[in-house]
Amino acid sequence: MDGRSATPAGFKPRALLALLLVGANRMCERDWLIDQLWAGRPPNGAPATLRAYVYQIRKRLLRLGVGAVLHSRDGGYLLEAAAGTVDALRFEALSAQGRAALRGGALEEAVTAFREGLALWRGTAFTGIDVPAVRDRARQLDELRLEATEQCLGAELDTGAAVAVSELEHLAAAHPLREGLWRLLMLALYRTGRQGEALEAFRRLHRLLDTELGVKPSPEVELLHRRILDSDPGLQRPAPATAPAAVTVRTLPRQLPAAPAHFTGREAQLYELNGLLEAGTAAVAAVTGTAGVGKTSFALHWAHQVSDRFPDGQLYVNLRGFDPVGQPVAPGEAVRALLSALGTAPEAVPGDLDAQIGLYRSLVADKRILLVLDNARDAAQVRPLLPGGRGTAAVVTSRDKLSGLVAQGARPIGLRPLGSAEAGLFLERRLRRRRTAAEPEAAAQIADLCTGLPLALAVVTARAAGNPHFALAALAAELREAARRLDALADPDPAADVRAVFSWSYRALSPGAARMFRLLGTHPGPDFTAAAAASLAGTSAAQAQRLLTELAHATLVFEASPGRFAFHDLLRAYAAELAEADGEREEAVLRILDHYLHTAAAGLRLINPIQDRVATAPARPGTAPEALEDGRAAMAWFAAEHAVLLAAVEHAAASGHDGHCWRLAWTVSDYLHRSGHWHDLEACWERVYAFVEPLGDHGVLSRVQRRLAFAHTLLDHFEEADELLDRALERCRRPGYEIDEGHVHQLRGYVWRRQGRGDAALECNRRALELYRSAGHLGGEAIALNSIGWHLATVDEEYEEALADCEAALKLAESAGDLAGQAAARDSLGYIYRKLDRYEEALAHHRRSVDLNREAGLRSGEAAALTGLGEVLLETGDRGGARKAWAQALAVFEDLGHPEAERIRGRLAELG
Repeated sequence: MDGRSATPAGFKPRALLALLLVGANRMCERDWLIDQLWAGRPPNGAPATLRAYVYQIRKRLLRLGVGAVLHSRDGGYLLEAAAGTVDALRFEALSAQGRAALRGGALEEAVTAFREGLALWRGTAFTGIDVPAVRDRARQLDELRLEATEQCLGAELDTGAAVAVSELEHLAAAHPLREGLWRLLMLALYRTGRQGEALEAFRRLHRLLDTELGVKPSPEVELLHRRILDSDPGLQRPAPATAPAAVTVRTLPRQLPAAPAHFTGREAQLYELNGLLEAGTAAVAAVTGTAGVGKTSFALHWAHQVSDRFPDGQLYVNLRGFDPVGQPVAPGEAVRALLSALGTAPEAVPGDLDAQIGLYRSLVADKRILLVLDNARDAAQVRPLLPGGRGTAAVVTSRDKLSGLVAQGARPIGLRPLGSAEAGLFLERRLRRRRTAAEPEAAAQIADLCTGLPLALAVVTARAAGNPHFALAALAAELREAARRLDALADPDPAADVRAVFSWSYRALSPGAARMFRLLGTHPGPDFTAAAAASLAGTSAAQAQRLLTELAHATLVFEASPGRFAFHDLLRAYAAELAEADGEREEAVLRILDHYLHTAAAGLRLINPIQDRVATAPARPGTAPEALEDGRAAMAWFAAEHAVLLAAVEHAAASGHDGHCWRLAWTVSDYLHRSGHWHDLEACWERVYAFVEPLGDHGVLSRVQRRLAFAHTLLDHFEEADELLDRALERCRRPGYEIDEGHVHQLRGYVWRRQGRGDAALECNRRALELYRSAGHLGGEAIALNSIGWHLATVDEEYEEALADCEAALKLAESAGDLAGQAAARDSLGYIYRKLDRYEEALAHHRRSVDLNREAGLRSGEAAALTGLGEVLLETGDRGGARKAWAQALAVFEDLGHPEAERIRGRLAELG
């Protein structure tokens, strides 16, 4: 209320305040309030208890002075609130104001009203209040909030403003059946030069609607899809009425996964966790307990309740400490993920772990940020990730006791299995009171057989809810039988006994779904699509989707984001255990590795056609690699499968499939380089090098050493890069390896140029050129010529000679069909022609470079070409054209989080 929290302590007083707010400025009858608070079953003395709650609320409102007074009336109570005091009412008024402005065509006025109203929100409406009238009001407000958000983003797009794609991605994932959000996402992606990703968003929506509802997208969305396919110029962003402001608007990190539905119990532990909010320094809570006890649900439930106390954002990292298949997340990987969430460009991340941690802590030092570190392995994994600012709070969940953290001041919060009363309430909320009240003994038996573990209870209630005609007594009998079958494997740890519940649910699956569940235990993780599952099981994509839907309904997998599925780690371990006894296991592993390898290889050919091909055996029968339409679609696929591909490299190494291991790394490298994930690139090739070095294959080792040297160079690890290139060169100096030797010299030129050794770099480029020419490698020849020409122009100022080299490079790149090479050569030519005062040619080359970079999906190259274009336009006196080019470059650099944005912002400021 009035921007401040008036929430009293205790569930019932909070619920009463919510009811009074729902009926603000209207009398709420006493009997109605009692009926709502006690769900039609009030205890003796309910009126007296209600009066005590009213007294508590009245005192709190008076103390806060929020412009609201609680009056007693005959037969009830009235909460009198001044205009603008109740956030919900103010939000409704501002939303109505925004809609009226939209109808009148006043887009900027509408955006202002919508944004002011949306800024009032602090999490979901009436979080944690499970009272019928409040639930209805919360649903109404949440729907209005979604409508206002959609209308606001649409108005911003119509005004030509840059809309954060990440915000739309998050909204579409959270509300996957809301087509308006998908339409806005497609349009925003297209306007930021990501046509392939816009088309992929449409395909995701099409699959989702077909699977869930059996319908097609609306005609409006279909029309937008056709216009994007046709590159309709009418879809481009309208020109802003004024020059863009010289500021960067960052989207606050809101990374918390969805709050768990029907959260039950844990009142004492929630009260303990609330103590973090009173801490005057950086506060840490260690939430510990056995597997399946509900640590993640508990942490997320609390985090959503208090999210409004952390206005600078909420961060979430799954540390995968006890993942049965993959490795725990290394501290460096986790820190880089946090830096990315805070808006740091991948290429701006320091190479040294201590420097990364220092940068991360500096970014959060003066902010009020909540950090949830889920599924930690131990205290050593967590310590580098803990912020030090006074306004921050961190919640860590783990099966480990985290004694080291507790010894350093972390607040320990242990979770045990739910007691019988809480487990019964869990069943009641999931299955509704009528059903559990009709069979109380069976409900109690189910709770007992699940040993109070929320994960087991969730699996059981999913089946019971999906079969409302099943008697609970019959389900309890089946569950007892499943427990007897596993008695020989009984374990004092209740997490082990949960296998009985899994076994019971697994045996209720159709044969096809049971087979899919087993085979998914061989997937490298952390998540998977229906297309990947189809290859894994050797079935069609449509059949895989149906089987995954069956598994999701049984709560054996969950849809982590639209079209992507994942396991709880206990269920993954159970599936992997079943897979060990399955005769199909090895073939399934090879099919899924083939799926990723062949799809990635096709994607690499689309984004870099001159990249040396690596021979791959045909995909195994049953494997269906995904079809990628163009380079942009390929980049979108790589981005979506980034973590999976790195896990697949590790999985291939661990299972002894050396051919898949280095080839998978080869196919994903170009994406990791272009997208700035250089630390991942280095870690990936270090793992591959350690695996293939003992095998002694000269050809493979040369390639691996070269790739690892390149990754080292990107992170300024020059000494390691030089040593690897020396070794690679020794292996290449033999007949038939001329192209590989050329690559080594070209890369060494890049390394030395980065070190400021320009003349030595030029000699390396020239030696590479000789080798490429002798081998007839047009793509390599084009790259070497452009490097030589760029050096001659920018260092030696030999423009005529540089011009000849770069024009030759352009012709070769065109012959090879290399869009990236053509874009780079034309950008060089634009620079050279500008230096020669031949402005028409300079403009033509820079503009064509912009187009080629966009076509190839090279967004940083696009921004660089726009920057050069602006320089030419400024020198020719077209200040407006220069401003427009640099504004476009700035939009791309800001979207990428690129440090070059600061320089371009300065250039725009100089123009005035």
